[in-house]
Amino acid sequence: MCKIIRMTFLFFVIMTGNYAFAEEVKDITFKFKNAEKVVFSHKQHLSVYNNCRICHNTIYNLKQRKRFTMVEMEQTKSCGACHTGAKAFSVSQDKDCIRCHTGKQREVTYKVKGAGNVQFSHSSHLVKAAGSCKSCHNGKVIPAYLKPVKMADMEKGRTCGACHNGKKAFTVAGNCDRCHKGFKPGNINYKTSAGEAKFSHDSHLQAYKCVDCHTKSFPYKAGALKATMSDMEKGKSCGACHNNGKDAFTVTENCNICHKNYKPGNITYKTSAGEAKFSHDFHLQAYKCADCHTKSFPYKAGALKATMSDMEKGKSCGACHNKGKDAFSVKDDCDKCHKM
Repeated sequence: MCKIIRMTFLFFVIMTGNYAFAEEVKDITFKFKNAEKVVFSHKQHLSVYNNCRICHNTIYNLKQRKRFTMVEMEQTKSCGACHTGAKAFSVSQDKDCIRCHTGKQREVTYKVKGAGNVQFSHSSHLVKAAGSCKSCHNGKVIPAYLKPVKMADMEKGRTCGACHNGKKAFTVAGNCDRCHKGFKPGNINYKTSAGEAKFSHDSHLQAYKCVDCHTKSFPYKAGALKATMSDMEKGKSCGACHNNGKDAFTVTENCNICHKNYKPGNITYKTSAGEAKFSHDFHLQAYKCADCHTKSFPYKAGALKATMSDMEKGKSCGACHNKGKDAFSVKDDCDKCHKM
């Protein structure tokens, strides 16, 4: 009799404990930055399976608080272990997205440094995609773990560029104002050894579009491209247009158009025969910048090393100081440069 009482009491304790445990199991809310919350109901799932061990710790390890992406779920991890379309509705079907993701999808705002905010509209894109979330959220267009991408990446077909390529939708390469609302690119100041050179977006946008320069010649980020005047003469950077005098004035002359009020100083060369001084002031009375740069001289002082023998062969200063044809000879008038 006592044994029966003890067993009855033990059964009552066990059942009471299970009931208390079941009451303590709460719903779990998953919050997302750009979407409505998803609520997981323990009560609903226990009413079907009535066994915690089905999920714990076979599918979910309570010691590891890992979050899974939808791509991982489609690979049968996490919720996808059961939600395959066989035991329960599939996590990979468009029509079933709203069974977990209830409510209206939020608009996403991207803060872009120097280019204003960009707002992505889920509602307008869902209309275009005929309600198919998977057209973007497929692990390819929108990666499992989305990291910030550059405009140059989009031009290569990543994220927004997968559709915005000029075929499916307007191209990301030349319609800046359609996403960057009210954005007005400012002027850019380049600090050079020849003083500041200013680039005016305002004046260039009167004749050209963003796509004419970006990203064929320039990355979207100011300062990302370093180019010398010699590079520009070869058609790089500004030289893509300013290279032949047909599209725009050439970079090989008209220095003062970009380098406002720049006055090149005199250059002192230290040689074994004493100092030799070159006067820009004197030479600019008869010549233009393009007559010497960069045919005979790079723009950077000290970049070219030439001996007197080299000059006598027509290199460096010897290009003009050539036996008295254009100017006095480097061979016979040493004291005119070398003050000894």
